[in-house]
Amino acid sequence: MSEINDLTRGSVGKGVWSMAIPLITASFIQMAYSLTDMFWVGHLGSESVAAVGAAAFFLWLCNALSLTCKVGVEVSVSQSLGARQPTRARVYANQASLLAGVIACAYAVAVWIASARLISIFHLAPAISADSSAYLRATVPALFFMFNNNIFTGIYNGQGNSRTPVKILSVGFICNIVFDPLFIYGWGYIPPLGTTGAAVATVLSQGVVFAIFIYKLYIKRSALGKLRLASRWRPRFIRRVAALGLPVSLQNALFAIFSLTLATLAARWGHVGIAVQSIGAQVEALTWMTAAGFSTALAAFVGQNFGARDPRRVRQGYRYTLKLSAGISLVATLAFLLLGRQIFGLFVREPATIAAGSDYLAILALSQLFCAFESVTAGAFNGWGKTIPPSVTGILLTAARVPLAYYLVSFPFFGLNGIWWSITISSILKGIVLVAWYGRFQKNASRRLLARPLPRVSAEK
Repeated sequence: MSEINDLTRGSVGKGVWSMAIPLITASFIQMAYSLTDMFWVGHLGSESVAAVGAAAFFLWLCNALSLTCKVGVEVSVSQSLGARQPTRARVYANQASLLAGVIACAYAVAVWIASARLISIFHLAPAISADSSAYLRATVPALFFMFNNNIFTGIYNGQGNSRTPVKILSVGFICNIVFDPLFIYGWGYIPPLGTTGAAVATVLSQGVVFAIFIYKLYIKRSALGKLRLASRWRPRFIRRVAALGLPVSLQNALFAIFSLTLATLAARWGHVGIAVQSIGAQVEALTWMTAAGFSTALAAFVGQNFGARDPRRVRQGYRYTLKLSAGISLVATLAFLLLGRQIFGLFVREPATIAAGSDYLAILALSQLFCAFESVTAGAFNGWGKTIPPSVTGILLTAARVPLAYYLVSFPFFGLNGIWWSITISSILKGIVLVAWYGRFQKNASRRLLARPLPRVSAEK
């Protein structure tokens, strides 16, 4: 049990930071995967960036779908350990992995079959569409690896152990740094593969991460005990994992679809619109992936203290985490406002793309604080096992971006920037609404916590 971090005792700040620092590092590593691809592909031109950016939406959708199992296993494992029931936590881990394998295989096969049709919705130039479709097909094995790697990370996060996943992800990131230029531009007997080379690098890097996770969790004995790659299907456990994770997964999947819709609108401005959204989203991830690290840390913290019946500690953890994320988001806001052109200049050289990208970051800078508030508050809700409120808020207000964007771009004054304004406005509203909702929820939930037992779920003997 040495790899289990007990978050129910000791300093609140230390408990949050012990989880948050590795998780934030892991978030930056995940972001760096994409930024590394964009950096090397960007030297091929904006057309290549657009090809990779279009395909990247379906990798994003893969990550969104994986949250069904990832969030479900994080919450169920953390609550079980907080209630001092490690056997139940182990069964949840086994069942979540089983469900993840089924969904990952189905999604990878679907993308392989429909890759050309999926890319066609962007209405890109034929050459760009062909490159994008080839890239997407080449990433199909990575989809399976990425999906399962997220679930393995969730198993560790539920234990309060975020250090082990970040070490494993770091190995994959180093592999990606080496493989990207090797396969994109070629070397020795390796031919230059262009955008497809970036996909090959991703597959190999994610495969290395997958292999290490398998060794640590299933070949060696994990902190939860002996985990199994194949176990009996247990509907009661599967239903609880899905019930916890499905709202979050649906929110993120719809978020990807709404972003995809906005990308098709941005495509009216040619490859510049797609390139700006693709690069800009990766840069903006500086804030929301940092906040996501705090969010996941807070979810584990709240989950364990929910299991231990300590609402006072839950409140302290939420307030502390909210302040931390606010400070970091304000730094990102200043960077986006003051250094937009320089940031985009790291990825592309075309003046039109750099100018449009600078506008993107300046507009999105206004919403960074509210994005952090939304993400951290969603983590608090998740730790309670209440994943529906943040999902409802996220789905409704993110959906509002689409009609708002179509309305704003109809004015010549806004043009392409109308899309970015729709994102900023909706993000501000999401942050305000969710924080207000959680404040009301926490007052009532804290009073009921001690009187209501943790959901009873029988465990394997």
